[in-house]
Amino acid sequence: MPLALLALAVGAFGIGTTEFVIMGLLPQIAADYGVTIPTVGLLVTGYALGVVIGAPLLTVFGTKVSRKRMLMLLMGLFVLGNLLSALAPNFGVMLTGRVVASLAHGSFFGIGSVVAAELVAPEKKAGAIATMFTGLTVANIVGVPLGTFIGQAVGWRITFAIVAALGVVGLLGIARLVPAMPRPGGTRLRGELKAFRNPQVLLAMAMTVLGFGGVFAAITYIAPMMTHVAGYADGSVTWLLVLFGIGMFLGNLLGGRFADRALMPMLYAALGGLAVVLALFTVTAHDKILAAITILLVGALGFATVPPLQKRVLDQAHGAPTLASAVNIGAFNLGNALSAWLGGLVIAAGLGYTAPNWVGAVLAAAALGLAFWSAALERRAPAVEAGAGADVRTPPPVHH
Repeated sequence: MPLALLALAVGAFGIGTTEFVIMGLLPQIAADYGVTIPTVGLLVTGYALGVVIGAPLLTVFGTKVSRKRMLMLLMGLFVLGNLLSALAPNFGVMLTGRVVASLAHGSFFGIGSVVAAELVAPEKKAGAIATMFTGLTVANIVGVPLGTFIGQAVGWRITFAIVAALGVVGLLGIARLVPAMPRPGGTRLRGELKAFRNPQVLLAMAMTVLGFGGVFAAITYIAPMMTHVAGYADGSVTWLLVLFGIGMFLGNLLGGRFADRALMPMLYAALGGLAVVLALFTVTAHDKILAAITILLVGALGFATVPPLQKRVLDQAHGAPTLASAVNIGAFNLGNALSAWLGGLVIAAGLGYTAPNWVGAVLAAAALGLAFWSAALERRAPAVEAGAGADVRTPPPVHH
């Protein structure tokens, strides 16, 4: 794998850290600004919405410049947003900083996926994408717990300053290691939008929303589930999330490796396994050891879908993949928001803290159904084209 992928992974590490570390620092930020926890929770919501909105907007802008320059601009925007958060004198400025940082998220992973895939041979594309996403998974193992510890020990502002510094390292790495990749000739917004006319692109994005949404239906409420149901102490939640991050790391590597060999079978296995494990989580959540094992599996199976889904979008949006790739990153965050809302609904309905696991299982099963539908449409298309070709080229039989 080329060294340029390392620079992309460093940028992904910083982005992953800033996205998830906020969850462990909400009490400290709320105390500093004198606001409630639900209010400071807007920092999470605002970031997710910024990703969904920023991904297509900035990627459209990116069609006018080279991909390398766009990646550098996005890392600059990321650094600016985190510096703004670190220095924010009030909650409004802090929220603005979060949104500014989030705008870079979707476009960075979207354009970065295209760049990563172009740096390697065709049979290694999913592996290259997975290498870049390794930065995001390692962030959940190292960056998030370390950033939470630093924020709680010496102040949350220091955490965001360090994340901004990581962004600078990523920017310099991209400038030095990513080769000059001029904007593809003829790239136009109209051409990028044509990709969305392909039902396979839309199906892949729907799989992204539902499949990864299944993961976050459970993980969003992991703290109350583990403390109230499994019986863990509050301090153990951080390490359970590290376990989840380890699962993400392993799943990402496996997904990248096997998606290059058999993409759709990899999706079937990951989504089917995820649906089963999430359903079992309603039972295993009552035992400490089984709950910990299940959290690892949810992370592994959930993130095993990321490289194949991202590659699926790139393959189906051939010729104009950049916008579709970025929008698919926004689809992950849309799935996060949707599943968190649905999980909250079932808890509010009095169904208990394990109820979101059933929501996640249903979402993952729905994504599996879409995967089978997508494959069926793909098999039917060549048959239809072959039949049409036969009608045109085969003369009628001559009877004697």
